[in-house]
Amino acid sequence: MLSNKWLIFALKSTLSVKASSSYKILGVDPGTNILGYAVLEIKDRQMMVVSFGVFHLEKFQDHHEKLKEIFLQLQEIIETYLPSQLAIEAPFYGKNVQSMLKLGRAQGVAMAAGMTMGLDITEYAPKKVKQSITGNGNASKEQVAAMLESILKIKITSKHYDATDALGVAVTHFNQSSGLGSTSKKHTGWASFVKDNPGKVSG
Repeated sequence: MLSNKWLIFALKSTLSVKASSSYKILGVDPGTNILGYAVLEIKDRQMMVVSFGVFHLEKFQDHHEKLKEIFLQLQEIIETYLPSQLAIEAPFYGKNVQSMLKLGRAQGVAMAAGMTMGLDITEYAPKKVKQSITGNGNASKEQVAAMLESILKIKITSKHYDATDALGVAVTHFNQSSGLGSTSKKHTGWASFVKDNPGKVSG
């Protein structure tokens, strides 16, 4: 049986969709110490950043407490902004098995938070996101942030870099679901961006 909380959320979401042709994407970059999130609104095929930031989870010593906080805080974000879709970055495979397991659990809890609120969920590999945003699957966080600044006309400071991947995965999802492929028509890759924006890149 569906909970009253979910039914109320579903009703709000339905009313929101009927009131406007726009929709929102929640992007998530899962982490056990810092989790990045971003809410992107799509209206008339134009992207607008509604909110982006991070959850600081370092203060929770117990891993299960961290997972609980991820679930609760993401549900709060969903209730606040009413996204209809969740795009989440997949954990990358590393040598530390324990770290991979913890990251995988964080991703699973984040997906569960979206599922229980009725969101459509899509997963993207980190390289796919970087390739989509910059044209380079091995791009740095700084490169991704600089390209997103250009695409979305926003300012991203270093304290937001942990949220940049979440914003990137949301933009990637919009482009993939819209059949646009690469995110930027102005720049074919990082080299093209640097050429057109010399003042934004420091040597």
